[in-house]
Amino acid sequence: MARLVVLPSEADFAAWRSEARALIQADLTPEHVVWSVGSSTQSGDLFASAPSNIAAAPTSASAPFTVPARFLDLAPSVICHSEPERFALLYRLLWRLRADKHLMEVSSDPDVRLAETLAKAVRRDKHKMTAFVRFREVAADGGSVWIAWFEPQHHIVEATAPFFMRRFTGMTWSILTPRLSAHWNGTALSFTAGATRADAPTEDALEDHWRTYFASIFNPARLNTDAMQREMPKKYWKNMPETALIPDLVRSARERTRTMLANPPPMPRVTVADREAAMAKARVAAEASDNAITSLRALNALLDGCRRCPLYRDATQAVPGAGPRSAEIILIGEQPGDQEDLQGKPFVGPAGRLLDQALDAAGLPRTAVYVTNAVKHFKFEPRGKRRLHMKPNTAEIDACRWWLSHEIKLIRPKLIVALGATAASSLLQRPVKIGAERGQAIALPDGATGLITVHPSYLLRLPDAKVAEMERKRFIADLETAVHLARDLGASLEAA
Repeated sequence: MARLVVLPSEADFAAWRSEARALIQADLTPEHVVWSVGSSTQSGDLFASAPSNIAAAPTSASAPFTVPARFLDLAPSVICHSEPERFALLYRLLWRLRADKHLMEVSSDPDVRLAETLAKAVRRDKHKMTAFVRFREVAADGGSVWIAWFEPQHHIVEATAPFFMRRFTGMTWSILTPRLSAHWNGTALSFTAGATRADAPTEDALEDHWRTYFASIFNPARLNTDAMQREMPKKYWKNMPETALIPDLVRSARERTRTMLANPPPMPRVTVADREAAMAKARVAAEASDNAITSLRALNALLDGCRRCPLYRDATQAVPGAGPRSAEIILIGEQPGDQEDLQGKPFVGPAGRLLDQALDAAGLPRTAVYVTNAVKHFKFEPRGKRRLHMKPNTAEIDACRWWLSHEIKLIRPKLIVALGATAASSLLQRPVKIGAERGQAIALPDGATGLITVHPSYLLRLPDAKVAEMERKRFIADLETAVHLARDLGASLEAA
């Protein structure tokens, strides 16, 4: 007789996992388990035994086994699929993994292939929900409530709602779907039964704004209707105000493209005299600033107003150096990272933590050195919610050298350690190959000594653990060399 297992909801992975663990311990084969949701009466198996608390039953002598990470990655997504047999599929995979721990690596296996297909469909459905939900404003007591209607293919509402909670924290909103509705009141996320399309508003005052925005970003020269419909299927159009414009925009695309090509935008007319006047003005401003800068505090007060290159436009803030004015060692990195840009301090992210550990191992207190960057603003490429680091170009490095030169003049260190190629090229004002010049003492024009090593972020990017450990030891050895050099130069290594 089959064992009937009733789960509390369609997408409750924790409940499925608990039941599956108990079934494995009870040594029940997949053929003897029937899965259902919500009520035992939903099961179509007339011969299934009544639901029972399997977890409370005595466990068998089945040996425990480790579930591979690939299964744990797939299972929560598979659970959210609308396929009725998904629970049985996952339990069958779990049962087979007891005998074949490498099963998930066999992509040609029918069960593995089906699980991957279901998980991929769920991930795509989640993406469509985050991209195509449109909230509409509804007046309510105490303020506005924002309501959206969406029709997901799978049971993804509970898994996707936290995205909207994080993105629209300051709004009171509801996302209504046929199966389940999500609600955020500003402090708590809750779920209620499904709704109908009639329960959601059909338009609000922002409809025209959506249409204006979409029309302004529509590029007729890059139109690809097949790709557009793959990314934005027509079934979602009825919920988005801007899609009413698509037919007319598509019809007029060819003519608009011809018009754009026939009427290119005029190029700005900049004469040699204009450039010379701008350069003279910049020199006067720099000389005035030079005369006004007598301390790090004065230098840093000017930094946030830096407009020497375009990087200031997207960065949160300029990031000055940090450390004692009396420091006799300066460490120069490339540029601020994501955390440095947000906090306004250098080397406070993952690379900074690795640097701190290496400095400790080398016997050089972080508080005894001055740390800064060759470029003072974060250069990045937006990628969803993440900001991916981009390498500064030569013009940006040259533009920022003015700030670095002032830091060096004010501190007058005995030793300058360049972390990475960007810092080294800024310091030496020439291209640098780390492998050829790493760990060597270099005489600098101002009388200080330079030393080149890798940037700690390089160590974080190494995929091989053994190679990463070897390179970490080399990095520490370079810092130990810096300590010996500093002592030979008579530098103080005492913490400030």
